[in-house]
Amino acid sequence: MDKRTDFEIEWERIQKDIAELEGDALRSPIDSQKEVRFVYRLYQRASLSGKLLDFDVVEVALRRAIEQWGPLPEFYFLKANLDLKFHRIAEARCDLEVSPGLAESVQGKALRVDLDFQEGRYEEARKGCESVLRQNRTWDNLVRLAYMKATMGDAAGAEELYIEAEDELTAKEMQQFAWVELQRGLLHLAHGRYENAWVHYERSGRAYSGYWLVDEHKAEWLGAQGKFEEAAALYGQVIARVPRPEFQQALGELYVFMGQPVKARSWLEKALAGYLESVQRGEVHYYHHLVDFYADVIKNGPEAVKWARKDLELRENFSTQSALAWALYRAEEYSEALEMINKALASGVKDSHLLYKAGMIQLSAGRTEESSRYLHMVSEINPHYQNYHVHR
Repeated sequence: MDKRTDFEIEWERIQKDIAELEGDALRSPIDSQKEVRFVYRLYQRASLSGKLLDFDVVEVALRRAIEQWGPLPEFYFLKANLDLKFHRIAEARCDLEVSPGLAESVQGKALRVDLDFQEGRYEEARKGCESVLRQNRTWDNLVRLAYMKATMGDAAGAEELYIEAEDELTAKEMQQFAWVELQRGLLHLAHGRYENAWVHYERSGRAYSGYWLVDEHKAEWLGAQGKFEEAAALYGQVIARVPRPEFQQALGELYVFMGQPVKARSWLEKALAGYLESVQRGEVHYYHHLVDFYADVIKNGPEAVKWARKDLELRENFSTQSALAWALYRAEEYSEALEMINKALASGVKDSHLLYKAGMIQLSAGRTEESSRYLHMVSEINPHYQNYHVHR
């Protein structure tokens, strides 16, 4: 008999709790704290499964709970997190103000840090995060600052904070430990340090076995290493468990990289259909994937620009600015592309994807010296940049 994985054990525990709490919710009198636990367990299940339909269940239950119990801070904190996760930035800011005291709580301030960063207020985000850490030096807040440092090019500083974050975690928080290990692996992967990245991916898998997210990261690593058949097989396993369009696109692009356009086509078609179905439902979190898809898969510049402008309206930061710049480049609108990439560069972000786009856009504008400088910076950050990689 096969030993159950950590994922399976936790999944069964969550399902059992949900069934019990759901049964209690149908009996009178209803306990508000049981309702809180019920909604949060639904959120934990959705986060574990990665399935978008499970998040839909959370949102329905959360709306019902708010209608019944009013603006409890536990409900609006969760709602703000959901709105942030799905790129509803304005709604998330409103959520923090609805429940009395939530915005000024430590949790509320930490969430404001994420919102500031998403809206391009980098200095405010950094100061806010440091302030939160003085109040509450927990693993999740350490990871917040680590991500900012990594984005701004301080890989060593980020690594120190990731290590400290892991030290704060207990033996009961192995899923969180595994997630932090994945972030450390991504940090090394972004700098072309493949062996180091794999060490962290392996450690993540040992800490929390059976987790599809570890396999998804390993699949990208295998593709970057040129182990294409192994990567494709692992992506297939991930998609069977979590059929999200971004994973379908990743597999399709892997087949393109392998020189197998026929195999690529069906996966890319599924990915595009998934993105567009999401948009038709009124969702916005796949806008940035549509920009990437039209800019780099189909190479339809005007269509990429359309989605990039929509995403920029939601949250203007270095990522959405560089995405619009690249879309404009594909649309041969080189002057505006140059203007937009310069805005993204003004953020101070040191990212190989951003710098590569800057180099190519500078070249299109006839600025060969500037182009060479940016492309040289790309190779310094990640000498293997041209290898297979995933849009995240």
